Amino acid sequence: MTHEPRHVLVIAHTGRAESLDAARTVLELLVSGGVTVVLPERERHDLGAVAPQASSAVLLGADVAVRDLELVVVLGGDGTILRAAELVRGTAVPVLGVNLGHVGFLAEAERDDLRDTIRRVVQREWDVEERLALEVRALEDGRIVHTDWALNEVTVEKASRERMLEVVVEIDGRPLTSFGCDGMVVSTPTGSTAYAFSAGGPVMWPTVDAILTAPLSAHALFARPVVVPPTSVVAIEVLRRTEGSGVLWCDGRRMHDLKPGARVEVSASDVPVRLARLHRDTDRFTDRLVRKFDLPVSGWRGPAEDRQR
Repeated sequence: MTHEPRHVLVIAHTGRAESLDAARTVLELLVSGGVTVVLPERERHDLGAVAPQASSAVLLGADVAVRDLELVVVLGGDGTILRAAELVRGTAVPVLGVNLGHVGFLAEAERDDLRDTIRRVVQREWDVEERLALEVRALEDGRIVHTDWALNEVTVEKASRERMLEVVVEIDGRPLTSFGCDGMVVSTPTGSTAYAFSAGGPVMWPTVDAILTAPLSAHALFARPVVVPPTSVVAIEVLRRTEGSGVLWCDGRRMHDLKPGARVEVSASDVPVRLARLHRDTDRFTDRLVRKFDLPVSGWRGPAEDRQR
C-alpha cells in the first residue's frame, strides 16, 4: 500500500542560535517520523550549516505548493508566527507555534516541550482552532487604494512623532466620536493581548466573537475601548485638518501611508486563521494568562467542591 507523502513546513527565526538549535531537532524528529520537511529557500540556506536534513528538504513553492502542506511548524516568537500566517493565508493549512520569543501568546508550545510537540505532530495529535481575522480597506475620495488583513490588529497611527492625528471613529455607518490622538487600534480577540492590551484595552477570550477598538493617547473625555459585534464595520477617518499624514499598519508588519482625508474600514474577514492546538485538556486560556504575564495567584483555594476532596 502506498501512502501520500506528508509535507510539513518549518519556519524558523534563523537569526537566533536558539532557533537554529531547535530547528535542527525538529528536522531530525520529523524525518525520522517519516514526514517530508518543507523549507522556504531562506531557511534551507540558513539551516544547511547546522542541520544535515535541511539539504534533503523540499522547497516551498518550487517543489510543494502551500495548499498541499499538512501543517506549518513555527519556531520563534509571535512575529515569526504572523509571518507563517501570511504564507498560508487563504488556505486550510493550520499553523502550530513553538515559542522561542518572549510572551508568545500565539504559540501552542514552549521550547521545553519541543520533542513532545513534534511527536504529536508526527502522530497527528492536534485539533484546529479557527481565529477571527480582520479585513481592511483604505479609501481616498471614495476610491479603494489599499486592501489588507490582520490576525492581531489594525492600527491607524500618526506618521510624525511631533504631530497629532485628528480622527473620527465610526461604527456601522454612524459617527461615534472624534479626537486628537497618537492613533487607533482595531483588534481581534487574539490581538487583545498584544498592542490593544498596551493601549489599555480589555483581554478577550479567543472564543469570543467581537472586534475591539482602543485609542492611543487620545485627547478627549470619551476615549475608552469599545467592543462591537463581529458583524459591525469600524471606520476611522483621518480628518483633513490633520497636519501631516497617517500610517496604516496590519499586524505591525505591513504598512500603507494615509493622506489627510483618508478613510480606513475594518470588518471581520470571511477567512479565519487556523491554529493547530495540541490535545491538552489541562491547558486553559486563564492558565496561559497567568503563565505569560506571571500573574500572582497565591492564596487561591479553588472551588469548594475541589477543597472537599
